[in-house]
Amino acid sequence: MSDANDVLSRRTESPFRFSSSAHLLRIGRERADTLAEFLTALRTCSDESIFYHTFRTLQEHHFIRQGFSNDFAHWAYAECNEAGLAERLASLDVRAFSSIADLRQRIIATVDEHIESNPRSGDRFAMSPFYFCASDAVVVPTPLAAYTLAEFLEGLRQVSIHSIHYHFIEARLRLRFVSNDFSQWLEERMNLQRVAAALNRIDIYTATLEGIRRHIIRIVQTAQTSNG
Repeated sequence: MSDANDVLSRRTESPFRFSSSAHLLRIGRERADTLAEFLTALRTCSDESIFYHTFRTLQEHHFIRQGFSNDFAHWAYAECNEAGLAERLASLDVRAFSSIADLRQRIIATVDEHIESNPRSGDRFAMSPFYFCASDAVVVPTPLAAYTLAEFLEGLRQVSIHSIHYHFIEARLRLRFVSNDFSQWLEERMNLQRVAAALNRIDIYTATLEGIRRHIIRIVQTAQTSNG
């Protein structure tokens, strides 16, 4: 029991400071009425747009457990009636990519292969166009800071799901997909490498953000009974 208490009370001089974020939506210049136009736009849209339509939508639809995991797949299915393409786009696991560039290329290749296999699909008009969007984040600090693992766990319980998304999902763009803010702090400041690695393996698709919060808390709590 003393070991658990030691881990929980171990103090760092570099606290984890919880933040949240608000977002201002920007509609980009790219728009697609057909899959062929969609493919062209995928090559020219901003990195922020690729990120928005894959990662950011996890927050917008955090309460949905089923259905397509990104906007691209949803449009292919609902507006283009291309179920096969939608399934392939939905099956892309963003955790498997090390950069936006790699993710973009896989999406482009998936759409390109579909059009090559189904030539008529490229020029068929969708029921509604796809508008490429991005968002500008406004970071909002919270009063919560954690100097110990116990304080970190309490902060995880108190912050909003927007904070969970900011530190666990959005951070991947800032950190070039390598990790997330929680794992980085646990590894670098608390010397809990195994706990940090376990957080990076959480499936961000199969749970709501509230579910992800609970999963993070459960994993961090294992530090009490392990050596990190």
